[in-house]
Amino acid sequence: MLRFIASRLLQSAAVLLAVFTMTFFMIRLAPGDPFASEKSMNPDVKKELERQYGLNESLSVQYWKALSSYGRGDFGLSMKNQGMRNGKIIRDSFPVSLIVGAAALVVALAIGLPAGIIAAVKRNTWLDVGPMSLAMIGICLPTFVMGPILIAFFGLKWRLLNVAGWFEPTDWILPAATMGLSYAAYISRLARGGMLEVLSQDYIRTARAKGVPGWLIIIRHTLRNGLLPVAAFLGPALAGITTGSFIIEKIYNLPGLGQHFVSAVFNRDYTLILATTVLYAALLVAMNLVADIIVAWMNPRVRLSS
Repeated sequence: MLRFIASRLLQSAAVLLAVFTMTFFMIRLAPGDPFASEKSMNPDVKKELERQYGLNESLSVQYWKALSSYGRGDFGLSMKNQGMRNGKIIRDSFPVSLIVGAAALVVALAIGLPAGIIAAVKRNTWLDVGPMSLAMIGICLPTFVMGPILIAFFGLKWRLLNVAGWFEPTDWILPAATMGLSYAAYISRLARGGMLEVLSQDYIRTARAKGVPGWLIIIRHTLRNGLLPVAAFLGPALAGITTGSFIIEKIYNLPGLGQHFVSAVFNRDYTLILATTVLYAALLVAMNLVADIIVAWMNPRVRLSS
């Protein structure tokens, strides 16, 4: 298991370096620059700003300086939010994105897992057809459609929750539900499919023939292997929840990291784009690593084949 984890850590480090390198050169080679929109800027002032941020140096020098800075944990200064360090922007905004994303994952698992397990155990009954029909609807509805629907009912019609902003302790509920419900639909179908496959195995029929109670068969013999597809899906799900926060934060006007990322792209804020991209990549790599470890723990054949 330690060898498996070490291998995944090395792969993760290589992925982060590749993301850093590609992002750095792509944003530098893209049209425009952070100061192009300043119509009345004095050329001498612009040159001084470029010198301050190192834009007057060669790309290779800029790259190695940025890489060494990140190695020290320094994300540098924002080019458009002058005087603000990118690390402070991330520290102030990331907790909002983290709360919403974590709550969305809890919503997805809390709804999707029971629905999928019950649907598999009660196959071809209304407890199977009903939840799976709702799951199909949830899969077909994107978050930018689900969000306004929830706002219309819970915010405007019933006035139970705020429709925008980050002012009260309950302001995470609607954004988390918007993201979580769609992923709950995927998880429920994966859980149902995995459970049905395991329930059809010979050892399950043998356990039933021996008179083992049904609930004990589900808990002891079925869940671990039946939920393998869900565990494998956790990595892509976390990636979707993380990138989906861009849209959610715009819909609900949340002061999260996604808002700063979108603004940085429009403003050509090189340093903030790089900092947020690397952070998102690190999160995705870490979550995929966790998902790989969970799958390897649940299925020893995975780590033996690695």
